[in-house]
Amino acid sequence: MTLKIRKKLCPKSKYGRKCPYKMSPSYITIHNTANNASAANEVNYMLSNNNQTSYHYAVDDKEAVQAIPLNRNAWHAGDGGSGTGNRKSIGIEICYSKSGGSRFDKAERNAAYLTAVLLKKRGWGINRVKRHKDWSGKDCPHRTIDRGWNRFLKMIQDELDKLNGKKTSTKPTVPQKTLVKGNIGDSVATLQTLMNWFIAKGLVKASKLEIDRSFGPATKTTVKAWQKAAKAKKYYTGAVDGDWGPLSQKAATKWLAAL
Repeated sequence: MTLKIRKKLCPKSKYGRKCPYKMSPSYITIHNTANNASAANEVNYMLSNNNQTSYHYAVDDKEAVQAIPLNRNAWHAGDGGSGTGNRKSIGIEICYSKSGGSRFDKAERNAAYLTAVLLKKRGWGINRVKRHKDWSGKDCPHRTIDRGWNRFLKMIQDELDKLNGKKTSTKPTVPQKTLVKGNIGDSVATLQTLMNWFIAKGLVKASKLEIDRSFGPATKTTVKAWQKAAKAKKYYTGAVDGDWGPLSQKAATKWLAAL
């Protein structure tokens, strides 16, 4: 994978407001912008105003734009003037998180790649990647969390493995949200992808699902078929009801680990 990474760095005249302290980073913090601006527009806005809020990179579906030097702190983690997030972490904003969709999908993949590049350069592992929420409790990166934080970490790890010349896993992600008929969104798409993987492997007898992000009758029927198969393998101990909750999540994790 390749990603265009360009610099539009904060002018030194604004260091006192945007990045006043020298920094030797120890972590990378992931954010979602909660709007639909491009990386270039995000950075232009951040550098043009006099607010303290700042971050090192914005990433969209086409490029990553660096705004703050990596040897300077940025005010992005919400944990105060001496907080580890603000003073010791590289902030990455993922664009298009308000609307989601294909642009966000690509932006998130690009952010995973950028994060992997930063990890490799420093000889760091995936344990160095944090959520904004880890520092301040804010529900950020909101869409990435909703889709599954472990899913995103796996994306980063896969990119890091590629950079290190290692083979990557082709196993799907297990959605961690409780999902029932009527739910819509990215977590449902993750579930539908998971079900299709089991079907393609011949482990569950059901028709392939359309990835439509909607938990409708077809998805519920397929989850029932999956639960029945998982129960026969003694991974699942709950009711065969077609709902996706903690017992299904636990069973899927165990089943995938055994394959």
